[in-house]
Amino acid sequence: MNYELKIDVSPVYELLDSFMLYVTRKWISNLDIGPDWVRDIDGRIPPHKRAALLQAAEWPFEDYDILYAWAYTHGPAAKVQLFLDDMESATVEEWFELAAPYLPDFTLEECRRIKDGYGPLLRLWHEQYFRHVESKMLSLLIEDASEKKLLQSKMDPGALIEYASGGVVVEDIPELETIVLLPTVHHRPINTYCFYKKLMLVQYPVDVPVENEDEPPTLLLRMTKALSDPVRLRLLRYVADEPKSLWEMQSDLGQSGDILMHHLMMLRVAGLLRIHLREEDNERFSIRPDGASELQMFLESYIRL
Repeated sequence: MNYELKIDVSPVYELLDSFMLYVTRKWISNLDIGPDWVRDIDGRIPPHKRAALLQAAEWPFEDYDILYAWAYTHGPAAKVQLFLDDMESATVEEWFELAAPYLPDFTLEECRRIKDGYGPLLRLWHEQYFRHVESKMLSLLIEDASEKKLLQSKMDPGALIEYASGGVVVEDIPELETIVLLPTVHHRPINTYCFYKKLMLVQYPVDVPVENEDEPPTLLLRMTKALSDPVRLRLLRYVADEPKSLWEMQSDLGQSGDILMHHLMMLRVAGLLRIHLREEDNERFSIRPDGASELQMFLESYIRL
């Protein structure tokens, strides 16, 4: 593996995560924050400001690739206020130059639309929501990133990526020069990734500590929920021997892509499934052996065996 592995922490990524999730409602039913998070925010933001934010629901989802690339160019520990001020004060040409090395098909017209459209809405989101949770979120992100940086000197980069993300396996991608691990709270328990030219951003979930020790650990609940469905158990058995593509699963198992993706998501967030990323953008899935041992460890620890 010839890429460089970095571990980055910046509240700007979390600002973008939370905004994207609130506006698009993407994956919300599979996230720990859940639909109640959206309803709670809806109840606290004035209707006219909520309507302004939700304008972005109709905009292309690929816009977030640009926003995350801009967040990356601002470097580790970038401040939210600085990022928002730059979106307002810097020229379209300056922002275009920041993203162009990572997105060869990016145009000046797209840059102007995204800068002018998202800049005011991200500032509004920061005022109405994010500034109230930023300090608490940042402390969790910094603590987890510090742990991963300690592990970086002891683990192979590929092994650390898989461990942090709970199953993302980066296979041979010759052009890839840099992979950046980004801890996230809002996206938990999902790991997400974004490919750019020679760069890949991998967001991995940071679990919030359980305050009541009598409650089952969150990961144990995810695992038992994932394994409670016979379809998902059969899926794990099917991918145990070798990685399988979604197309192979549809063909061999006679299931639709949408149904399979739902079950695969449940297994992924439980840390029971690997996702193999290849140069040809052909994702494949296999069982994650560490998941079974983690299930036993969490179960035995909770019930005090």
